[in-house]
Amino acid sequence: MINNIIENSEYKDLVSSQVKETMKFLLNQNQEFAITANLDAVRFNPELPSATFQQLSKFSLFILSNYTYSTISLEDGYLTFEAGFGSENFGSTVKIPYHAVFQIVVEESILFVNSVATVDKFNKNTKEKSYNIFKNNPNNKKLIK
Repeated sequence: MINNIIENSEYKDLVSSQVKETMKFLLNQNQEFAITANLDAVRFNPELPSATFQQLSKFSLFILSNYTYSTISLEDGYLTFEAGFGSENFGSTVKIPYHAVFQIVVEESILFVNSVATVDKFNKNTKEKSYNIFKNNPNNKKLIK
């Protein structure tokens, strides 16, 4: 079954390497691109305001161009970039594990698709994410000591 493949840790590592190498190639070609990523595995620093975060879908599109493109860093296991979100252009550094990148898009065409990004067991950290959203809400600050 396909699940035996896409839920396999070795396959996840293989695909992660392919995602990183594809992005490295695009960066070396000075080619701007976009990615769709599984939001369950994405980290924001600082955390996005809850109203802004709640507007994002489970598989969110990140357009890596202009200033954001210039801040891309390919690390061991994940990529980072700086971006602005919402009408206030709230600035945050985004950290995305390679296995959570679902698509790489160039000029509105899909270049790469990663089915591992749909595997929940590789992307879930809901307890921590829920707490961070809770503590990021200014109305909850008085409840946390």
